[in-house]
Formats: sequence, C-alpha cells, structure tokens
Amino acid sequence: MGTIKSLNKWANAHTYLPIDVLRIALGVFLFIQGVHFAADSQLLVNLIKPFQNYGGAMLTIHYVAPAHFLGGILIVFGLLTRWAILAQLPILVVAILLNFVGEMQSNNLLLEMVTLLICLFFLFYGSGKHSVDYYLKMQK
Repeated sequence: MGTIKSLNKWANAHTYLPIDVLRIALGVFLFIQGVHFAADSQLLVNLIKPFQNYGGAMLTIHYVAPAHFLGGILIVFGLLTRWAILAQLPILVVAILLNFVGEMQSNNLLLEMVTLLICLFFLFYGSGKHSVDYYLKMQK
C-alpha cells in the first residue's frame, strides 16, 4: 500500500495534460475495441481459434468485450485506473501471442504492443491529477 501511495504522490507531482490526454485516448480506444468485438463476435471466435482446444473459449468471448467496455470507460474518467489496466493485461498478452501462434499480422502486433506498453505505463503512473480518483481523494 505504501508503494501505491508513493507512486500516486510522484505521479501527482509530475502530472501534465498530454499524459492525461493519452490516458483518455487509451480508454476511448479500448472502449471502441469492445464495441467492435461485441458487434462482430465471429471475429473474436476466429481470433481465438488457435487456443480453442485449450478450453475457456466461451469464457474468453464473454470476458474480452465487457472488459474493454468497462475498462475503457473507467480509464477515460480515471476511476480505478490501475484495476482497469490489470483487467486489460491478460487480453493484450494473449492478443500478442495470437500473432505468433496463429496468422502473423504485423499491423495488429504493433498496435497491441503499443497498447500494452501504454497500459504498463499507466499501471505504474496511475490516473494522474485530472481524474475522478484524484478528485475523490481531495474530497476527504
């Protein structure tokens, strides 16, 4: 707990508007991906086809879209950002692995790796000063 508090203090002292805009853009991107997967569930089924024999395919289908929906909204508002990012990490890691197990798509691989790096940054950085988390903390 002390580590999270020290990370929050450092992040709040070094908060800049472009970083908050990046957080909001990440949340919007994840939300749009959730809409995309929910609208075209067959695409998601085709993506996880290499892992179909390992079980959990139905769980994956019901986890990815809602995690992107809710996680994207939480990240945009800066509410429970680290928890929302933690929910995204398994999805992104599997998405990167799918490029090596299934058909390699370099554009998707690059997009997934950049998204993973940004998520890892915000996992440590937190939501920043321009967020609901910061507002609620200041209300105490």
